Amino acid sequence: MRTHLYRSVVLTVCLLVICGVGYNAAGWALSQGLFKAHANGSITANGSTLIGQPWNNGTSINPMWFNGRPDPDNPLYLNGTEGASGAANLGPKSAKLVGTVQGLIAEWHKVGVNPTPDLVTSSGSGLDPDISPVDAQVQIAMVASARHLPVAALTRLVAQQTHGAQWGFLGSPYINVLQLNEALAAFAAAHR
Repeated sequence: MRTHLYRSVVLTVCLLVICGVGYNAAGWALSQGLFKAHANGSITANGSTLIGQPWNNGTSINPMWFNGRPDPDNPLYLNGTEGASGAANLGPKSAKLVGTVQGLIAEWHKVGVNPTPDLVTSSGSGLDPDISPVDAQVQIAMVASARHLPVAALTRLVAQQTHGAQWGFLGSPYINVLQLNEALAAFAAAHR
């Protein structure tokens, strides 16, 4: 009886060390070694590149920055509401969705931008950190005017920040809004 109890305790302790500590430590070490940025949340000085960031300063669209897709919880604050977020789950015939899209189109027109469909509709997650190159290109004149920067220089900046499809064929080209705005801030600081 004592032998069986001893073996049970030893086996429990061994499995606890192997499965509870060793396995987790190996996963942590592997992720830190191979995917350090992703494992640590892809954090930059201004936030995470994995989550849409607010660029609005209390207004719906801030012409000083490139803006991302709207947040379905509060679409006039373009990825700017705090707290939980998720898909709006509104169908194409929803009066609320139509009103929101029309409101966003009017806000974009106030700052001189003819918005693309992505700039007036939210993504499935509601916290999309990326926009398409076309979404950024329609905002170039707005940002150039607000910051008194040359359009050609901002066009080159957008091209530099454009990431191609994964492995050359999966998905479509995209631009991370946070990284684009960080590059914009560095460019603007260098050209003061």
